[in-house]
Amino acid sequence: MIVARRFLVPLFGFLGLVTVLALGFRLQDPHLLPSQMLNRPLPAFNLPRLGNPSKTWSEKDLYGKVSLLNVWATWCPSCVHEHPQLMRISREQDISIFGINYNDDTVKALAWLQRYGDPFQLNIADHDGQLAIDLGVYGAPETFLLDAKGIIRYRHVGVVDEQVWADIFTPMIAELNRQDGGS
Repeated sequence: MIVARRFLVPLFGFLGLVTVLALGFRLQDPHLLPSQMLNRPLPAFNLPRLGNPSKTWSEKDLYGKVSLLNVWATWCPSCVHEHPQLMRISREQDISIFGINYNDDTVKALAWLQRYGDPFQLNIADHDGQLAIDLGVYGAPETFLLDAKGIIRYRHVGVVDEQVWADIFTPMIAELNRQDGGS
């Protein structure tokens, strides 16, 4: 009887672990991470412009029309994959893209933008990552959809590719523009 108990405890522990993992793998969208910032204004910040620390940006500089806020870094391989789509959006769509260069080296970031192109209307240098922390960022890339008043309406974790752009962002942007009167 003692021998049987010694084997039952690990067996039930193993079965419990399998159950927890099985439930975790059943998530519909593993990129869907909850955000406490949805439907809230951007956190207040005053951070330097990437490459020009004498010029600072605040959350108020992002107000005025529906826009995207993209968290990126040179150390992020997925950001390289996402970048051509951001370049296409900046050329072909009537939407501003603001960048947050997250926990990065300024010289490397400027060289990266020189090499791959700069889709950002403005680029914020978040050297210590505090703005990203305030936004609840898990990593890069992450993209936030902002309404004209700077309210976060959607958060996408991972690469914005053509399908994500067409299926998620395009209809949401159209709806926000309708709500804001096309501004």
